[in-house]
Amino acid sequence: MKFVIITGLSGAGKSQAMKCMEDIGFYCIDNLPPILIPKFAELCFTNGGEIQKIALVIDIRGGKFFDDLFESLDDLTDKGYKYEILFLDASDKTLIKRFKETRRVHPLSSEGRIIDGINAERKKLENLKVRADKIIDTSNMIPGELKEEIKKIFIEGRANNIIISVLSFGFKKGIPLDADLVFDVRFLPNPHYIPELKEFTGNDKSVSEYVMKWPESIEFVKRLNDLVEFLIPYYEREGKFQLVIAVGCTGGKHRSVTVANILYNYLKEKGHRAKLNHRDVPK
Repeated sequence: MKFVIITGLSGAGKSQAMKCMEDIGFYCIDNLPPILIPKFAELCFTNGGEIQKIALVIDIRGGKFFDDLFESLDDLTDKGYKYEILFLDASDKTLIKRFKETRRVHPLSSEGRIIDGINAERKKLENLKVRADKIIDTSNMIPGELKEEIKKIFIEGRANNIIISVLSFGFKKGIPLDADLVFDVRFLPNPHYIPELKEFTGNDKSVSEYVMKWPESIEFVKRLNDLVEFLIPYYEREGKFQLVIAVGCTGGKHRSVTVANILYNYLKEKGHRAKLNHRDVPK
């Protein structure tokens, strides 16, 4: 039997995840009081196999009853009932945006700022996140991508395969707030000062060839590729779903674009799930 507990931050997509689980054949219950989990599990595990896939959404909406969760989980373990915890997370910026768009009130900030509720919830859930078997960061996901990830985990049986977002940007417009790793390539020769290259971007062959004709450029890209390849397994081991790698130069149009393109192509060649975005290149 598959017995899954869906939890995580308010606004991170638990309701959407429950719909996805229903679509792939799970019997789902939303907001079950944690104290009832052991009794419900006993009923499911001893019903003669009529229900093979169960998903429970448990979160802080349970109020004071939520505090019973850890005791209930320990009870499941003591009784030999196997379960998995799916934890949904998202960046503060994303959560605030979602609450404002839906005009919902955060469960822990009914009389205060949304960010205060998010911080309080993160603190309350930090020990639960440590116990999670699967963690999905939905910050940059649309519902269809979340559904595909859930199908991959619970139907195909594959562990999270981290999505690597490679992002170029210009420091003049600020560092991307969702970046996990930031690399500054302003030390490389700048095509901006070459009149015939100034109006082009790192997506153009003439610019990329100029940026990469210097020994320091070649050496940096090699070391960057090696570092990222070294780090990926450790991020995956920690259950991280998405890794955002930001490469910045002054304006975000020449050097950063060139290096981001090279890193992206390297990751694709290595078989990683990679996305590419040039934040400050005119569309």
